[in-house]
Amino acid sequence: MADARAIEQAMHHAAPALPIDRQLEAILMIADEPQSLVALGAAIGAPVPAVRQAIERLVADFDGVDGTIRRGFELREVGGGWRFYVRQELDEVVEQFVEAERPARLSQAALETLAVVAYKQPITRSQIASIRAVNVDGVVRTLVARGLIEESFTDAETGAINYVTSDLLLQQLGINSLDELPLISPLLDDGADGFGQNEGIPDGRV
Repeated sequence: MADARAIEQAMHHAAPALPIDRQLEAILMIADEPQSLVALGAAIGAPVPAVRQAIERLVADFDGVDGTIRRGFELREVGGGWRFYVRQELDEVVEQFVEAERPARLSQAALETLAVVAYKQPITRSQIASIRAVNVDGVVRTLVARGLIEESFTDAETGAINYVTSDLLLQQLGINSLDELPLISPLLDDGADGFGQNEGIPDGRV
């Protein structure tokens, strides 16, 4: 046991020492809550005075003191701890980005309709409505507008538009093809209602 400790200590001392500033920067980059000087010192094995000086250097660096570039974020002390924050003048920019990136939630009706299309495509509105037993015109328009389903072709005899899922849906689900969709048989009473074995997508994905 003593030999193992000696080896571990030797490896630790042999490793190249990283600047305290960079170590603190890395820790603060992933911190969800403000970190006290004591906690930061314990994390990197440095005395509190050295940590305080490093924090002061980082604050000056990010604030653009002495000719450095003023960053879009700042290192701020809040509640007895330190953490990165977006600069106040950039709050609106970040807010707009977050709102644009935040996916609007689909209603239950839209999710159910999307599932029908995914497992039965290509499929028409009337076929979807028959399965769901409700009018789906508005929901289908919403899914098309969101880019989750798209028009595939028009039936030559009836003129009905057939819908299929889009590549965007695959990206949102994190799959490469419809073959990766989970089987739905365990979720159905008899494994067939509304999702015929020989209809829809190949290989009987029901």
